[in-house]
Amino acid sequence: MYSKSWQIIRDDSTRTFEVCGQSSNDNSFTNQVYAMQRLGMSVSCMTPPVSNKHSSKDTIQYAGYKKESGLYERLLKKYKEITLKSIDPWEEHT
Repeated sequence: MYSKSWQIIRDDSTRTFEVCGQSSNDNSFTNQVYAMQRLGMSVSCMTPPVSNKHSSKDTIQYAGYKKESGLYERLLKKYKEITLKSIDPWEEHT
């Protein structure tokens, strides 16, 4: 039997969070968040189990944080920008 968990991302600098969805395997999601953290982004993730108490993503709340729709996409965009800036431009050797 596979148990599912919620994929929740939090932006600790703006004190916002988004429930991204449910998954039975959260490896890709958590690896993406850890990559953001290694670049210095102030983000964290949580993967609590889907239960009767939290069967709907609308019931999930965190004290001191407000919901932001599209947070994960915004953070992915910022992650890509930081990554591209860190790549040295290729120079031709003449």
